[in-house]
Amino acid sequence: MNEQMMNQTQSQSLFLKEILSSLSEPQKKISPKFLYDQKGSELYQRICDLQEYYLTRAENKILKTYAHEMSRLIGPNSLIIEPGSGGADKVMHLLLRLNRVRAYIPIDISMTSVQSLVKNFYQRLPKLEVVPLVADFTQILSLPQIVSEHSGKKVIFIPGSTAGNFPPEEMKKLFKHYIDMCGGEAAFLVGIDLKKDPNLLQLAYDDSEGVTAAFNLNLLSRLNRDFRAKFNPSEFYHQARYNGDEGRVEMHLVSKIDQAVNIDDQEIHLRKGESIHTESSYKYNIDEFCQHCGEINLRLRKYWKDPEQLFCMYYFETV
Repeated sequence: MNEQMMNQTQSQSLFLKEILSSLSEPQKKISPKFLYDQKGSELYQRICDLQEYYLTRAENKILKTYAHEMSRLIGPNSLIIEPGSGGADKVMHLLLRLNRVRAYIPIDISMTSVQSLVKNFYQRLPKLEVVPLVADFTQILSLPQIVSEHSGKKVIFIPGSTAGNFPPEEMKKLFKHYIDMCGGEAAFLVGIDLKKDPNLLQLAYDDSEGVTAAFNLNLLSRLNRDFRAKFNPSEFYHQARYNGDEGRVEMHLVSKIDQAVNIDDQEIHLRKGESIHTESSYKYNIDEFCQHCGEINLRLRKYWKDPEQLFCMYYFETV
């Protein structure tokens, strides 16, 4: 068995342990990172094109309009790090305008996504050094050596809903971990959805075409394939809920019946109406988000909103 296969086997074992632990909690849950297998990623791209899902359109408007201003703030000779890079579509707006980028470090759990990304970057930005890292970006203990060797600015680029998928305390812990891995100094360019009419939020996560439902239910098929689970997806339905007390939209998979499901020879029991919480997307007003970042010594330099005031991108630097 070669080293890559050994690493994949070890990762699968750790993931299985994490899944079983999460499904044993009073509110059963599964990390949203498991939503993004190949089919899940394809469905997510379809979600981004939906009329109801305003987030991607709003953020792309911000990047297209203000990328030059962002690049001036970042300055020359920067190193760009993107946790959860996926297809890296959004960072391209920035990289095309930055002056003398030292390197781009995409971090993604999917080998397929990383390979596709590297090929795309070689075609579009052949002179850019790309240093990919195939890993769970929440679990890495160190960044590639180029980070510690780089004397210029290190920018953590976190677009979309990535930061909003974490509860505030976990988000701050993650940001602080990346600051530490960068040697104590870093900048953050972060996209965060703004608080708004709950009806608009509900539609964004429960579209009329059922694409988000298919995306959520695909998680069960992925667990069956990769983790020897025995879920019957037809015995669950997708539900999106706005939790006003927590300031977040939640996605759940709700059991239609009383049932027991085997996963790797362990049995998980679900009552009719009981749910598995698969994703949270936290929403913030500007002062709230800046307060959280200030608690980990990040200083706001600038923020930008789309014309409809739906979404916001922030640029912070360590104090």
